[in-house]
Amino acid sequence: MSGPGPGGRGDGDGPIRVVVSDDHPVVRQGLRSFLEAQGFEVVAEAGDGEAAVQAVLESAPDVLLTDLVMPGIDGIEVIRRLRAADAPVGILVLTSFSGADQVIPAIKAGADGYLLKDAGPGALADAIRAVHRGDAMLAPEVAAVVMARLAGGEDGDDAAGPAAPATAAPAAEHPDLARLTPREREVLAGLGRGLTNRQLAEELYVSEKTVKTHVSSILAKLRLTDRTQAALFAVRAGLADPRRP
Repeated sequence: MSGPGPGGRGDGDGPIRVVVSDDHPVVRQGLRSFLEAQGFEVVAEAGDGEAAVQAVLESAPDVLLTDLVMPGIDGIEVIRRLRAADAPVGILVLTSFSGADQVIPAIKAGADGYLLKDAGPGALADAIRAVHRGDAMLAPEVAAVVMARLAGGEDGDDAAGPAAPATAAPAAEHPDLARLTPREREVLAGLGRGLTNRQLAEELYVSEKTVKTHVSSILAKLRLTDRTQAALFAVRAGLADPRRP
């Protein structure tokens, strides 16, 4: 595949532009070879956190693909700095670590997706496209960690707002949900279940463009910055059951 298409940019002017950040040269080379074969454009590589931040700010990629454990500042600090700089980049974590101590801070920092290095090649390509579209993307193992933490009420400093009780309140009792239309609540519930825009469109019998409009409205009304925060908010608000796929 090359040029526009499943791996192409949303504006149709070329492939999705990616920065690869990993401290192992062999891993970076393998990722570059795979991504370029899939039609992505690797615009820069970084072997440490400082270089990753600089590469993103200088090359303005569509997506940053980053490990968490790197020399100097780690991947979580990379994410924090890029979000603080308002860099318009989708951030996909690709790492070997799936524990709550890594997953939760990465999501709080502003990661759009979290994938494990043992994922298949197709899953990686799909995850990059999903993050580029604005869809939150969590590997199943990672989603399980997040939902277990939320269901247990252990995450008391969530980016989506103040901590909820261990037993989530019914959706109707959460004051912020009053700002949403019934359709927006349906979309928010779908985000909490990890659905993509395409899946939501199919489930609600609307276009993907309509779903994107609803998502943008939800983020604005709830004062959230991204789909991952919205998904976590939905679980905390009791609008999505963390035990339901």
